[in-house]
Amino acid sequence: MKARDLRELTTDELMQRVQEWKRKLLNLRFQLATGQLTNTAEITKTKRDIARALTILRERGVRHG
Repeated sequence: MKARDLRELTTDELMQRVQEWKRKLLNLRFQLATGQLTNTAEITKTKRDIARALTILRERGVRHG
């Protein structure tokens, strides 16, 4: 997801997206470990989405744990 699109979301929506992406990343890592993951680039994409969202939250002064 583009940073421009993330900036249009509310803080609560951003925090919800981060949680969803973290769950997705966990599932992708399990798939990788069990040999079920065919597109490993999805892990990198998900990590970058998380980083973008957290950066925007930090810009807004929100601390996310």
